[in-house]
Amino acid sequence: MPQIRISEAARFLGVSDDTVRRWTENGTLTAQKDPSGRLAVDGLELAKLARDQSHLQDDPSRAGSSARNRFVGLVTGITTDKVMAQVELQCGPFRVVSLMSSEAVRELGLELGSVATAVVKATTVIIEAPQGKSII
Repeated sequence: MPQIRISEAARFLGVSDDTVRRWTENGTLTAQKDPSGRLAVDGLELAKLARDQSHLQDDPSRAGSSARNRFVGLVTGITTDKVMAQVELQCGPFRVVSLMSSEAVRELGLELGSVATAVVKATTVIIEAPQGKSII
């Protein structure tokens, strides 16, 4: 199993290094030394904790949909011209950018600081992994 250093684990979970260290001290995560002698946690154990602790923001639209990738966030940028618009959402630590018609921006009432949901349904999602690591 891959081992994730404490500082990387904290970054992935959006918490401080001290929080991850507390979790290793209270048994929430198991710490071990990596090959260079630094404290690390098991990647699978960290992934399970990340899933268990994830909190989705309530989707204000409450619409039924077959799309499973929904990101609720704040509108942080809108660039429009006569026909097209670029809308940026900040969804937790993630920036999501959408291109749509300017008409759609007006119809949805999007403005800076408003709450919106990015819904993603894609037939292609590219996953990348660091080079030099064996993926099985």
